[in-house]
Amino acid sequence: MNTLLVASVVVLWILVIALVVVVFALARQVGVLYERVAPAGALMVNQQIKAGDAAPQIAIKALNGAEHTTGVGNRRQLLFFIAPDCPICKSLLPVIKTLAQQEKDTTILLMSDGDDEQTHRDYVAKNGLERFDYAISEIVGRSFGVGKLPYGVLIDERGVVASLGIVNSREHLESLFEAERLGVASIQDYLEGPKAGAVETYEPNQPRTTG
Repeated sequence: MNTLLVASVVVLWILVIALVVVVFALARQVGVLYERVAPAGALMVNQQIKAGDAAPQIAIKALNGAEHTTGVGNRRQLLFFIAPDCPICKSLLPVIKTLAQQEKDTTILLMSDGDDEQTHRDYVAKNGLERFDYAISEIVGRSFGVGKLPYGVLIDERGVVASLGIVNSREHLESLFEAERLGVASIQDYLEGPKAGAVETYEPNQPRTTG
């Protein structure tokens, strides 16, 4: 009887140790999976404008008559560069509408270019964008170094570029705001910072630094 009891206790301990090993292995795999599916930030490919730079001040007039100047004012500005023939841009319009409700302290400006104004007016009407200020301006795109669409530039209330990049998904768009909240140039900088031993930060009118 005692031998059976001892054997049972030994088997039980073996099972407990095996369970601990399995839990440890699963925890490690969860950590690996978390790194693989970490939030993706907007792809920064712009060599003309960087986070921390003063935003170019350009006067624009929207199709609805509203007038703005990029980088001027005491509100954040999100410049979202799109085109009527861009399918990814169209897929992100519901996200922009949601952001307009969530980020009420941000002026969202839809930017495009082209000579056919009626095409843009039809695009606004078809996609229910009447409440947004939609402007046609090639010079704004050139000044902010926009090469591919859709593209987003977030300018803080001081007129400083907070974050920018190509935005192909909801996560990319939201990462522009998250990068500003974290005080980094991009989500990539934030995720790579701990590995590199530094996170890139910026202050208005001061060089970008790491620390």
